Amino acid sequence: MKIKVMLAEDQNLVRQGLCNLLELSDSIEVVGQVVDGSEVLAGLERYQPDVLLTDIRMPKMTGIDALRAMQSAGINIPAIILTTFDDSQLVLEGMQAGAKGYLLKDVSLDSLVNAIESVHRGETLVQPAITERILNGLASLTLSKDEPELAEELSLKEMEVLRLMAGGYSNREISTAIHKSEGTVKNQVSSILEKLGVRDRTQAVLRAINLGLL
Repeated sequence: MKIKVMLAEDQNLVRQGLCNLLELSDSIEVVGQVVDGSEVLAGLERYQPDVLLTDIRMPKMTGIDALRAMQSAGINIPAIILTTFDDSQLVLEGMQAGAKGYLLKDVSLDSLVNAIESVHRGETLVQPAITERILNGLASLTLSKDEPELAEELSLKEMEVLRLMAGGYSNREISTAIHKSEGTVKNQVSSILEKLGVRDRTQAVLRAINLGLL
């Protein structure tokens, strides 16, 4: 069964280009399109996609504001931000607003399909080309005085997995890098989330940097 994707993009040529690109994939189907962030919630209800692919900068409501509206409405459809803007602050805001993936618009078909498939599986994926800028932005955050320290320290193996998570690598890529099964990596990621007291990989990286682990 194909993964259903909705596009939110105000530029007609870009939107059509993305549709044409994704039509080449055997695993992705574009089920709907909207032209502004203000149309995202209605579009999600109408088209019932599995994944949202959204631009950041749109005229009436930005993609980031649309993600915040989704959070407020309790909508948990995974979203990928796709943009031409290589801005660490926007990347940070997007991830904090709930984006599960972040890619530049010059991404290849293979990378785009891989990102969609990854977030559909519940993973977080950030294009390696902008990972360093993301981490630089995250490094500027300060730990809240009310945020507790870890109740249990991460093991050396878990720290290795955490660093790869921060680099935007999927469970499959991490399993290849550390020569462990994907199931083992999934268990280690779950342990990391539990020890850090967070719900997803993005929050894990944020908290780890705030705690000085990365």
